[in-house]
This record gives sequence, C-alpha cells and structure tokens, in this order.
Amino acid sequence: MNETVEIHIDHGGETRLVGHCRYLSRAHSQSSVFSYTEDWLNYGGAFALDPANLPLNRNPAYSSSGKSALPGAIRDSAPDRWGQQLIRRAFRKSGEICNLSEVDYLLAVNDHTRIGALRYRRQFEPVETGFDRDMGRYRVPPLIRLPALLNAADAVHGNTETAQDLKLLLNEGSPLGGARPKSAVVEKDGSLAIAKFPKPDDDRSIPHGEILALKLAERTGVNVAQGQLEIVAGRPVALIRRFDRDGDRRIPFLSAMSLLGLNDGEYATYTDIAECIRMYSSAPIKDLHELWRRVVFGVRVGNLDDHLRNHGFLHDGDGKWRLSPAYDLNPVPLEEKARELTTWISEEGPDASLDLARRAAPHFGLKNADAARILAEVFRGLAGWRDLARQLGMSAADVAVYATAIEPGNG
Repeated sequence: MNETVEIHIDHGGETRLVGHCRYLSRAHSQSSVFSYTEDWLNYGGAFALDPANLPLNRNPAYSSSGKSALPGAIRDSAPDRWGQQLIRRAFRKSGEICNLSEVDYLLAVNDHTRIGALRYRRQFEPVETGFDRDMGRYRVPPLIRLPALLNAADAVHGNTETAQDLKLLLNEGSPLGGARPKSAVVEKDGSLAIAKFPKPDDDRSIPHGEILALKLAERTGVNVAQGQLEIVAGRPVALIRRFDRDGDRRIPFLSAMSLLGLNDGEYATYTDIAECIRMYSSAPIKDLHELWRRVVFGVRVGNLDDHLRNHGFLHDGDGKWRLSPAYDLNPVPLEEKARELTTWISEEGPDASLDLARRAAPHFGLKNADAARILAEVFRGLAGWRDLARQLGMSAADVAVYATAIEPGNG
C-alpha cells in the first residue's frame, strides 16, 4: 500500500495545511516520508510539529520502525490498543477486510476528539468530505450517556458487542490512547473529557485508584489533569478533563517518547527527559523542578507504569514546549509489580527509590535545600490519604490493597 496523508493543524484561528506524509506498507516492513509545505515554512507562526523527528526545514524526514512508521507527532494522535481493537471489530462487523494499516487506524479516529491539534485527510480527498470522513457529524456523548458507553465497553470485553455498541464507542466516543476501555464525553459545562471505565474482571477499582492519585498529586503541588469520580449504575468511572483543549482551541501535544525521538519499546530516563526540557521548554527551571516533584510523588505512591507515553508536552508558542499536566497516575499494589519504575530515574537503575531521586536532583536544577523542601511537601500532601480514599467511596478492601503502594516504606 502506498498513500499520502495531508497533515493539517489548528493554529492562529484557522486550520492550516502543514505537510504531507507518504506512507508505504509492504508485507514485512513499513516506512514513511514527511515534508512540510512551503506555505507552512513561510508562515510567521510556523514551528516544528515534532522537533526530534520533523525539524522545521525543507528536507524530507524519513521514518521506519518495526512497530510504527509514523513520525512521533502523528503516532501520538493515533489510536492505541483499545482504539485499535474497536476499529478492527467495527471493520469485521461491516464485513470488510481487516488487514488494516497504520494510516487506516489513524484516519478511523473521530477528528473532533483526537488528541492534540493535528488533523488528517487523505490526499485528493474532497474538501467537502471534511476531517470526519465517513464517521458522520461528531456527536460527543454527554455524561448522561455514560451507562450506555459502559455497557458497550463491557460488551467489547466479553466479545458480545453489537454493531451499535461499536458505533457508539467509535463514532461518538472515539478510540483514545491506552489499553483500558474509555470514551470521550462532554461534561456539564461543555468541556471535553475522557471517561475511563472499569473492566468486569478487575480485582480492584482502577478508577478509584487513578482519581485518588490525581487528588493526592494535586495536594503535593504537582500540576495535574483535573479528574473526578462518577458512579454509573453502581460502578466507578474516572472522568479526566482534557488539557489539550482551551474551549474550542486545540493545543498541540507531544509525548515524551516523541520529543526524545524514540519509538515504542525504546527506553530513556527522567534525566533524559530533563535534557529535553532544557532544550525545548519556555520555562525550563519550572519544568525541571516540576518533573522531579513528579518523580518523588511517583516513587512514594507506586506509580510504576510511568512509560514515556505517560509524560506529555504542550506547545507554548515560538517552537517551545511545556510539561503537560500529569496524567495516567496509577498506584500499583506491591503484589502486582516489583518496586521498579518503567522510566528509570537515572542510569543508576530502575528502583523506585527516594535515595536515587535525591542523588539525581542536581540534574533537575535543584539544590539540596530545594529538593528537601519538595520532598517535605510531597510527604505532607500524602498525609491522610486514607481519609481521602474513603471520601471518594473506596472500599475497605481496596484501601488495604492500595496501602501497599502508598504507605511509607515503599520509597
């Protein structure tokens, strides 16, 4: 398969054509080549969509990987495991061949709810088709549709979904990143949010754990995505407000993996992310201190699934990027995983250790006194976490399980 995708972006109050990505897929390999348009290169507000992979110049940028041939910025806005599963099943239900390419998955996502500010259309596709293609006019469901969305997600888990279930989750809910079931929803004030659902076979309340972690992180001074817990038909659902939207304005987003120029399966450390901050942040000292605070918080609450897709950056103008609010914070109980971070603090090793964090503090522009102050603020913010868990309606059994991640002694 050989096809070309137009890359557009919402910027300066209008949608602009930024470049073209030619995608080539063969039996055992895939590759792509991206080029910026002359209009974008000559535009006064132009910036590199992806500094590591797509520098702002006239040279074509080639991408090739065993896992993804899409450049990082584009890959970040494509569906992950949950979304891909929905798309495959929808194609099968319709009787279509299910040998889907990365481009097929990318273009199957509802444009209105896509992460970040990039928008896509196949080259030469009629303008009147719009960015939603055959998805129809977007209808992001309000909170009142949560029961139907939860039932549809359960049906997918049990392999009993109908075409209507898939239509609801794909056309209205949109397949977002990650592996767990979720949907886009509109909150009562009109803000776009992500609803994260429980799975029928969960042995603890994952939504309770995530909202608890977000609330605790906020108490410790971490800049976090805003979240709340909703009880839907007696089951917990985590609602996370989208931070890549400001009203109707879309904000460009990059994962740390993309800003580092890496692919899935490749690894880096928090000190590597710190170097990216020095290169690209418009407020490097603030972001460096914020990142180290997140390291300390993650160690203390057992947030061990801290892979590079779970750290993000938002465009801040003039080609600069700021750390996004923290998201996907999930305390991992002791029985499920050794106390090792997915993203190491430094090259010293994977241990979720406050001693390692202290030794790495100078890499984050911190003097001993500043590091001690942040540590004290994190410890102070975690005090009384059990009371907060009970206020959120967490069961006594789940409190006991999460205690193995959060109680002192795990750092």
